[in-house]
Amino acid sequence: MTDSNTLENLDAKHDRNREQRIAAIKRWVAYIQAEPPETWGPQQNAVVNGQISAAQHVATSAAHQKHVSDVAQDILAIQNDGSDTAGSQDER
Repeated sequence: MTDSNTLENLDAKHDRNREQRIAAIKRWVAYIQAEPPETWGPQQNAVVNGQISAAQHVATSAAHQKHVSDVAQDILAIQNDGSDTAGSQDER
């Protein structure tokens, strides 16, 4: 399999995933329009609470958290430099 085929397969997979997410969103919209908030509200709360809980329980080291913070600061600095000098290109 060539790299081109791999990228095409990955693009196709991403397209399918996107279509599935959009279909799920449309089903959810139809459901919340058909049901009272007393029915779907607790369900939505359970999903949101589960996502928050999962995010809080991700085990990351202090070194990794520092690295992520440093990278974010670098990105913001680059963005700020680019906005100050419109039209210039980043020299790397």
